[in-house]
Amino acid sequence: MTPPHVSQPNVSQPNVSQPNVSRPDTSRPDTSRPGSSKRAGIAMDDEEVAAFLRDGGKLQLATINPDGTPHLVTMFYGLADGKITFWTYRKAQKARNLERDPRVTCLVETGDEYAELRGVMIYGKARLIDDPEEVLSVGMDVTRRMTGMPSSEEAPQADDPLRAYVAHTARKRIAFVVEPTRTVSWDHRKLPGASVG
Repeated sequence: MTPPHVSQPNVSQPNVSQPNVSRPDTSRPDTSRPGSSKRAGIAMDDEEVAAFLRDGGKLQLATINPDGTPHLVTMFYGLADGKITFWTYRKAQKARNLERDPRVTCLVETGDEYAELRGVMIYGKARLIDDPEEVLSVGMDVTRRMTGMPSSEEAPQADDPLRAYVAHTARKRIAFVVEPTRTVSWDHRKLPGASVG
């Protein structure tokens, strides 16, 4: 016996349209987020960043290991046209990392108390310098900062022994200049109610 035909009810599916969700504009800082206006308020301007880097001597340098983990070291640095420079041995881990992946992050910071904290963090790509004279120039700048020796303009007579030392060391070294892609800075002395000293 053939079972009676049972028709399925005609249930129309509701017309569900996707909500019109606008994507956030990431091209400019989002000042609507909590804390964003405070961060903008303590940022350094370009002149303050330049002065802070001139007065500094050491930085934390982050490169990327082959397994993706960060390689972090403290280094003395120099400046060339306002850009961070540093040198290292050719076979150092950071040099090998940068040969494979030039992305780098540099942090220069100072301060002990919270209201004194200042820092500049630079994201960028490290460009190799292997010309002997340019490597020597970077090495001279870095070594002056490291030893506290005056520049050649300030004390020309002190330049010769320093140059001989740096030239001897430079034979095994290469240098890098950081081409910045993004800079973040903070100066907690600008916080409301902050007092220093």
